[in-house]
Amino acid sequence: MSDMTALDRVARHRLRLGAAIALALVLAWLLAGCSSSDDAGWSTSGGGDAAFEDSAEAMDVEDRAAAEESGEIAAPQADRSVIVTGALYITVEDPIDAAERATRVVRDAGGRVDSRSETAPDEYYGGSAWLTLRIPADALDRVVDDLRDLGDVNEYSTSSYDVTREVTDLDAQISTLRASTQRIEALLDQAEDIDDIIALESELDRRQAELESLEARQRGLDDQVSMSTIELSLTTEPVVIVDDSPRSFWSGLVSGWDALVGFLSGALVVAGVLLPWIALAGLIAIGALLVVRARRSRKRAASDVPEPVASED
Repeated sequence: MSDMTALDRVARHRLRLGAAIALALVLAWLLAGCSSSDDAGWSTSGGGDAAFEDSAEAMDVEDRAAAEESGEIAAPQADRSVIVTGALYITVEDPIDAAERATRVVRDAGGRVDSRSETAPDEYYGGSAWLTLRIPADALDRVVDDLRDLGDVNEYSTSSYDVTREVTDLDAQISTLRASTQRIEALLDQAEDIDDIIALESELDRRQAELESLEARQRGLDDQVSMSTIELSLTTEPVVIVDDSPRSFWSGLVSGWDALVGFLSGALVVAGVLLPWIALAGLIAIGALLVVRARRSRKRAASDVPEPVASED
């Protein structure tokens, strides 16, 4: 029993020693792995900096895009969609001829005239013309400079409206709706059940109608952006107003006499208009008066006739 006990002790001692050696090897391996990972991390510090810079640039780009979308930072000029409208007032000698010249200038620049109205001159008015011009946005300044040569510019004003976000949103909606329409068309080609076919066709018709509406809005918006609108007014020389208010007693007396004469002239005109009606009313009144008097005379004559006296026997 003592021998077996001694053997057991030796076996246990060797087992403990082997476990201790194995544990030491595992710890050494773990320490070596940690040190190698640290070394790798520090050895690639240059690449880490580059990756960090790339990440920072990407974040800056995203932040800038978000700021542009929120309106805090304006988008680059080349990427903006701007609608420009304005009005140009010019005094010319012949408005009709100037309107023809303005039409040629606009058409030569690739524009068009959407509306045009003219008033012919007479002995009191020199005539006028009003045109709604659609001018290519990139040629607006050049065309306006040419229009200035028509006469004397009285006023020129423009206003711009940025529709960049609206254009971007509209493009995204159209792209999404087109892709959705194509998917429905593919499902419709594969459908076999009549109920599914009817449901898909109804949905397809609805989305196609919505797509056509969005495309119409897109065409209208593109036209407004690409073609600026200018309202052109062409008139003759304005009438000069002379200040003839009285400055002295004599001029005041003359002004008062002229005002009196003007009033009497107007009163005579009114009297001339009313005189025939007054005469007719007088004749009617005289006729009515004669009829009344005739009736009264008859009554008096009837009352003056003596009654017959009865004879006495």
